[in-house]
Amino acid sequence: MRTVAVTKIGSLRDPDDQTRGRIGVVDFPDQPLGPEDVRIRVAYSAICGSDPHLAEGFFGTDVPIGLGHELSGVVEALGERAHRTGLSIGDRVAGNFLRFCGTCTPCRTGRQQFCEHIQDYNRPGMAETVTWHESQVYRLPDSVSLLQGCLLEPTSVAVRIADKTNIRVGDRVAICGGGPIGQLALQVMRMNGATSLTLIEPIAERRAMAQRHGAQHVIDPITESQAVRAGEITDGRGFDVVIDASGSSRAVRGLLDIAAQGATVIYGAMYPHDFEMPLNLSDYLYLKELTLTGLFVSPYAFPRALQILPHLDLAELTQAVFDLEDAPEAFAVHVSGRYPKVILRCNDIVDEGAIA
Repeated sequence: MRTVAVTKIGSLRDPDDQTRGRIGVVDFPDQPLGPEDVRIRVAYSAICGSDPHLAEGFFGTDVPIGLGHELSGVVEALGERAHRTGLSIGDRVAGNFLRFCGTCTPCRTGRQQFCEHIQDYNRPGMAETVTWHESQVYRLPDSVSLLQGCLLEPTSVAVRIADKTNIRVGDRVAICGGGPIGQLALQVMRMNGATSLTLIEPIAERRAMAQRHGAQHVIDPITESQAVRAGEITDGRGFDVVIDASGSSRAVRGLLDIAAQGATVIYGAMYPHDFEMPLNLSDYLYLKELTLTGLFVSPYAFPRALQILPHLDLAELTQAVFDLEDAPEAFAVHVSGRYPKVILRCNDIVDEGAIA
């Protein structure tokens, strides 16, 4: 089975070809079809911002490391007992790359994100096929194309971010980072009644994209004073909700200063594992009573992400599509930042879903 994988550990941004990480297309064994499993012929698989971190060895260094967890496709085969969710061969689907076992203590106490068996079905989906447990798979609405459907997983992250903010209608919201998660979070927070909705982003094209999708204000942190602009936008009160979707260690510290008293600050990205952020507990947690939190994965979010998917504007996130065999070029384009999202076409599948 042709699968996109990390074939050499190293930064994909390293200018030295000798030490740069590498992406290749290699043959992986077919995944077994268990009695409750669903085999999906993958149509599209999107590159996630976390994928370059895998190339850097964030989750291990034994290569090849199969990639891909944002995908859509068509049901190709069903295990003998895989009928409880009503799936049929030929259904257009997307899903959650993680299977929550439902039996360990975290799962039984409402904390699926800490499932003790979370890696059991974590199979690479940037491939010709992927086999998942039926609990991971969701049928796409007719109004959502397969190309759009591969964004179900990142949409679930935006939904989980909204969950953790405990946003109230009318809350002032700032988002740092105009990549896919930042852009999706912006649309989701707008749905939740955010006001003074602001994107902080150094790339002009991504600021303009955010304005097309509902941002009331944008801040260029390179040429503008973030603190001054935040004060102007919020009449000096600060933002009630501040979300980091940048993953930038240079950006995260300053977000505490634009948060209002009693605000919630969400660190909703993947950060260097050795990065430590200075934090004055007296200023930010005692006097300002900020709530600081992050997120790992997206339990309980997929059904609601599926509900809102037809209502999101995804056109600008689905314009850069490469064939599976062109994965090295696709990753080079991804790290260049030329497009907000880069997607691989893993199979040519006739899609009966409409582009909304």
